[in-house]
Amino acid sequence: SPTWIGIAAATLTTTAFAPQAVRAWRTRSTGDVSLAMFLMLVAGIALWLTYGILLADLPLILANAVTLVLAGAILVAKIRFR
Repeated sequence: SPTWIGIAAATLTTTAFAPQAVRAWRTRSTGDVSLAMFLMLVAGIALWLTYGILLADLPLILANAVTLVLAGAILVAKIRFR
C-alpha cells in the first residue's frame, strides 16, 4: 500500500544520515563533507518539518525531526572540526 511505501522511504532516507553522523563524530574528520550542501540540506529539512507541523502530518514531522537531528549533527561536526 502507499502508506507502507512511504514508511519505508522515510525510514531509509532518515537513517541514511546515521552512518555519516557517527563517522564524523568518531573520526573528527569532515574534510569530504560539503558545507554548502549541508547548510542547504538542513535548511530544507527544517522547512519540511515546518510544513509537516503546519499540516499536522505526524509521519512527516517524525521523519524530518529525526533527519534534522542527524543532518544537523553532521553540519555541526563540519563547522566544529574544521
